[in-house]
Amino acid sequence: MTNIYLEIGEKKVAACALEWPGWCRFAKTEAEAIQALTAYGPRYQVIALRAGLEFNPGEPVVVERVQGDTTTDFGAPSAMVTSDTAPLDAATAERSVALLRAAWAILDEVVAASPNTLRKGPRGGGRERDEVYRHVIEAERTYARKIGVRHKPFPPGDRNALAAMREDIASVLGQPSDGLPLAPGGWPSVYALRRIAWHVIDHTWEIEDRRE
Repeated sequence: MTNIYLEIGEKKVAACALEWPGWCRFAKTEAEAIQALTAYGPRYQVIALRAGLEFNPGEPVVVERVQGDTTTDFGAPSAMVTSDTAPLDAATAERSVALLRAAWAILDEVVAASPNTLRKGPRGGGRERDEVYRHVIEAERTYARKIGVRHKPFPPGDRNALAAMREDIASVLGQPSDGLPLAPGGWPSVYALRRIAWHVIDHTWEIEDRRE
């Protein structure tokens, strides 16, 4: 079994796995969102295996439904769920960060192996590879503030700066947590892990889909 939650907006529904940060898909209805999540299982398995984890998710089981907002309808998970404020033990934090690190590594490989000019269309609009990558990094720098990590802007090609930011994020999220926000007005660990991992993975899949 895989415990999932549904984030229900006016136009879109997100189906997201609770134990697998970043495995989250959108559709117009609950049933379609769950179907999309299941269909992307083999693609998420690549990330899980890179993290050194077995991936045998089984059937999805909806354990919570939450109200979405305009961000949900835009196509990004936004709402927090009950388990986001629960304590996070060391083993679970370490496992989740391993998945995040795997997502980062695969994103970098996909970017390196893809042409800058991507196929236009509804999946990502008109942004090219470098613009997508720049967007992911800059968004992550913003997300990092939600967990108390601050870095000045840097160009995407600055590998040292990128590595330093990612290491700081991983260091914070890899620690046990009491479930409280990690910074004033910020995010708890579980939510931050899911939101950051989702953004990296979603744009990795976007680049893969649009380079074909």
